[in-house]
Amino acid sequence: MDILVLSEAEVRQLLDPDALLDALATEFVALTRGETAAPARNEVSVPDAGFLLGMPAWRPGQPIGVKLVSVFHENHRLGLPGHLALMCLFDPATGAPVAVMDGTAITAIRTAAAAALSVRMLARPDARVLAILGAGVQGREHLAFVPRVREVTEIRVASLYPEDAERLAGQDPRARMVPEFEVAVRGADVVCLCTTAAEPVVQPDWLSEGVHVTSVGYMPPGGELHPDLVRRGHLFVETRLAFEPTPVGCAELEDVEPALGTELGEVLLGQKPGRRDARELTVYKAMGHAAEDLAAAALVLRRAQQVGAGQTISL
Repeated sequence: MDILVLSEAEVRQLLDPDALLDALATEFVALTRGETAAPARNEVSVPDAGFLLGMPAWRPGQPIGVKLVSVFHENHRLGLPGHLALMCLFDPATGAPVAVMDGTAITAIRTAAAAALSVRMLARPDARVLAILGAGVQGREHLAFVPRVREVTEIRVASLYPEDAERLAGQDPRARMVPEFEVAVRGADVVCLCTTAAEPVVQPDWLSEGVHVTSVGYMPPGGELHPDLVRRGHLFVETRLAFEPTPVGCAELEDVEPALGTELGEVLLGQKPGRRDARELTVYKAMGHAAEDLAAAALVLRRAQQVGAGQTISL
């Protein structure tokens, strides 16, 4: 069997950001319609070290995708990312493996892209001030994606590590480092939580009227999103599986009634409203779904085949 192998650099080069935003919208619609086969993700845990998740998905017209992603937060001590992943694609007609590609970049990019899609759908049209809390991998990807969907004029970057915030802010002339989370959040129109915090990083009374909040952090049994924001805001999720216990869903949503959440696909299909007025607090909480990985990997594979990228190996 011939298998195409793609590196992280190749994945980043081949994955078009705007095409990914549209592909994610298509996948969220398919999820809401029940067109996607995606068994609940499973977890292998290594005590006091980290865990590995298996995330399969398929829908008609796409390859079968399986992502294996490890989360080991102490990796930074070894100079390694806290999230490492491998993405595998299979032919849906034969089950034969077609491609193996870096999944670390796919995880980082699709997570931020889905959050940016929520901004495109739910933030006020006149949103101009962006606050990014966390200056790691997700902070970097959010800085790249969110300004694609709104005409941002000011970007505030805050982190527990000021030197990281300074470094990230230096990547965009509109951005500046802000020393405290509260200062970054007050007056912002879009607030993106991109931390590995096990407890809330934003207090509800810091938020301005009409703000859109996104949260992509995953740190069970806790999390970065304040429970009052979940209950007071208009809550949006990729799928209602987000309300399941971890590792399937989000720790911050485990005790929340699923009926309180709206799937992004329901908004895209016109089944439920998105933002209802300029004063409303909208909140997007990401669980990270295998359909997002499939959307990104399928785009990468298609482009790689068009341009002849990657290395083919025989097994």
